[in-house]
Amino acid sequence: MPRPSSNGAVPWPEEYARRYADQGYWEGHAIGDTLHTVADATPDAVALVDGDRRLTYRQLAERADAVALRMTALGLRPDDRLVVQLPNTAEFVILTYACLRLGVILVMALPGHRRHEVGHLVEHSEAVAVAVPDLLKGHDHRAMAFEIAADSPTLRHVLVLGDKAGDDAVDLRELCATPATAGDRAAVDAHRPDSSSIAVFLLSGGTTGLPKLIARTHDDYVYNARRSAEVCAFGPGTVYFAALPLGHNFPLACPGLLGTLLNGGRVVLGSPNPEKAFPLVEREGVTATALVPAIAQRWLDHRQEHPGSDLSSLRVLQVGGSRLADHVARRVRPELGCTLQQVFGMAEGLLNYTRLDDPEDIICTTQGRPMCEDDELLVVDELGNPVPDGTPGVLLTRGPYTPRGYYRAPEQNARAFTDDGWYRTGDIVRLRPDGNLVVEGRDKDMIIRGGENISAEEIENFAYQTPGVARAAAVAMPDERLGERVCLYVVPEPGHTVTLDDIHHVMEGAGVARFKFPDRLVTVPELAATKVGKIDKKALRADIAHRLDTEGTRDDQ
Repeated sequence: MPRPSSNGAVPWPEEYARRYADQGYWEGHAIGDTLHTVADATPDAVALVDGDRRLTYRQLAERADAVALRMTALGLRPDDRLVVQLPNTAEFVILTYACLRLGVILVMALPGHRRHEVGHLVEHSEAVAVAVPDLLKGHDHRAMAFEIAADSPTLRHVLVLGDKAGDDAVDLRELCATPATAGDRAAVDAHRPDSSSIAVFLLSGGTTGLPKLIARTHDDYVYNARRSAEVCAFGPGTVYFAALPLGHNFPLACPGLLGTLLNGGRVVLGSPNPEKAFPLVEREGVTATALVPAIAQRWLDHRQEHPGSDLSSLRVLQVGGSRLADHVARRVRPELGCTLQQVFGMAEGLLNYTRLDDPEDIICTTQGRPMCEDDELLVVDELGNPVPDGTPGVLLTRGPYTPRGYYRAPEQNARAFTDDGWYRTGDIVRLRPDGNLVVEGRDKDMIIRGGENISAEEIENFAYQTPGVARAAAVAMPDERLGERVCLYVVPEPGHTVTLDDIHHVMEGAGVARFKFPDRLVTVPELAATKVGKIDKKALRADIAHRLDTEGTRDDQ
């Protein structure tokens, strides 16, 4: 079983760490220092666009150092943890850059999270600060953050972005807007983190309820972003549209925000909604972006309805987060005029990309191949025995940017990692003779709704808190727009009636993110079971698919 170090993270074995450094994967520089090197080389180039705001590399670097010093004045120090739950704004980027310079560890929450999830992240990471918007899509994140702070023994500072920060919070706009002063850079350099230290905690998409923390070091994460940028041909001329929430690994560093900035390109922040995104692509000359399949489908449909949009600058559309249907993949080049790049990866590390010069058939029917020659892959059957190429099996992996365990999670690590360091991804794949992977499904009990991972177990736990529920099972049901939705099967207790509103009421009371709420409830007298008495999720998935087909729709909304 992987053993954590004194800081709670599981280190790579010394022999592997030495090898990765000798091979040049780990360069020995903190991410913030590396970003500063690029800023020094291209100070006047535009680094960031957020609406009408445009920041050059010099301005971005100076603001990051100014924020870093102001955080030290608040008492934040290297290795302190700051939970970031912000939309895609310039403040998100500046704050992230500042933390990477100072050695404050970022804990990446998502805008859709609520008290249930954010409170868990604060508690598990022992965060001393949290950054939230004041209001977002009708939810009062500021009030939520102060509720969490009242119950937390570690949380000392609430940073708020928006017009209603309030006197009891740190105004994030003001924190990020004040210009740097002479000597700021040298003062921040004194806190420079070691490259082997944790840079960011990403969130797992695991099956055991609340997300686990994935500790990514400066060494492995800068490689993650830089090698991704090489594969995707990012450079000074790249204009990357950050459409997905930047708290996700995909738009953050695959190559995303960090891969663009590490190569002197320009990052444009905005919404993935095609009505807003298409004019932005045209105005800024966007060359690359990343979407999940549900949004890619919306782009294709919008393009058919509005063929006059000028998307001629767009060269690469990355799609990942879940499997893109082959027939949808084949529409990208003829309808959007750009190269599709399929991305199959995970916040736990391993990244696979189709290459930009691959034949169209590989681009449209596979999920790519590993980006690093030292990415190790093992495809096994249910007994753990390797299967022949071309045979579906569960994917295991290790490599220079795949950590050896979750943060302070010994029970989960015993299940998710082998004794010799292989990560059990839970994805069922076929490894082709040409090295490309085809994702066939997953053995994890997971639902992927519009690119967001949802634990079936977590939904079931809330179902059992609902009066009148005797047994419950959550499964994925197919959906044309979102890929999958959440279907909850319930066996009511005798004499009780359970409704979807009942389930939602319990989850809302617990402060659960709304994207996790079940979309459909099916009440049955008993749950399908396997021969050994376990709930037969395969049979339930087949049942809901049959119900949808019988109703004549795969979109139940």
